[in-house]
Amino acid sequence: MILDDPGFTTCQWLSRPGPLCSHVLSSRIRLARNVAGFPFSHWASTGELAKVVSICSNALRNCRLLSGSEEIQLETRAALDLSFLMERHQISQEMAHGQTQRSVFVQSTQTLGAMVAEEDHIRLQVLLPGLNLHEAWHILSELDEELANQLNYAYSERLGFLTACPTNVGTGMRCSVMIHLPALVMTRQIQKMINAVAQLGMTIRGPHGEGSEIKGNLFQISNQVTLGVSELETIEKLYHITEQIVDSEKKAAAQTIEEAEEEIQDRVWRAFGILSSARKLTSKETLELLSPLRFGVTSGVLKEVSLDTLNEIFLCTRPAHLQKRAGKPLDSKERDIVRAQFIKERLKGATC
Repeated sequence: MILDDPGFTTCQWLSRPGPLCSHVLSSRIRLARNVAGFPFSHWASTGELAKVVSICSNALRNCRLLSGSEEIQLETRAALDLSFLMERHQISQEMAHGQTQRSVFVQSTQTLGAMVAEEDHIRLQVLLPGLNLHEAWHILSELDEELANQLNYAYSERLGFLTACPTNVGTGMRCSVMIHLPALVMTRQIQKMINAVAQLGMTIRGPHGEGSEIKGNLFQISNQVTLGVSELETIEKLYHITEQIVDSEKKAAAQTIEEAEEEIQDRVWRAFGILSSARKLTSKETLELLSPLRFGVTSGVLKEVSLDTLNEIFLCTRPAHLQKRAGKPLDSKERDIVRAQFIKERLKGATC
């Protein structure tokens, strides 16, 4: 089982280098698809849903791009495994907390996958490191074509792809980037940027998507419009917006260091000191402290720590990951202790 494989602790969409990876952690594209002639997942009877799951799963197993993937039946997995998959962005919160038949196809690289019987019958997904939207779309569109050759999609000539949520009708596509913007926050330019992005038809959320709190100066920027616009137009728009935001972040960082270098040095090394010596650390504390550390690395203030190390800490210190590594359930106090020990080990050898 992939979930029991020690190699699954690595994550290519976060650990592999990608374009603008100093600021853009990852790019993700999802496609919502439904099979014509069947109710959406939430409205289907038990029998109808079972048939949809069987049809979709069989089609996905026949896709060349998903060869070697493992199909995980979620209703048979423990809550810890579901939380682990959700922390890896392999399944949504809805999938993790659902009660119906549902499954997910996961590659060992975790860059390409598919959710079956989420809100829609199928959610295809590509996750890549850095600002990699065009490569992600190339992969996902190829998988979508493979699947379309086997399934009769619910489609309207007037509206496009039909989806359970009206906000996805049209392309059925959600593309997003996860981006770190500490300098824009420090210089109080972030709200102006958020307002500008909203006027361009994009939305900004926390790092875990809809409904999530913004922590550690991490933002998820995604498209809002799926109707009356093509997939490539949406991708191009988000790509160029992200490039402009990164450019603004770099300028704000340079300005901040020039005007308050001592304060920035103190903030970076203070965060390093706490992370490398604390006996207990909460998830929120860790994210908030990783932000100045990442800023220090990308701005050249801190050369003793790599982005790979920070990415590993960012992912592997989340609750389910800590428990999977420990091989047993841990309460919140135990997780705080284990989290601090893990971070201390990863930062060992780096000195101020």
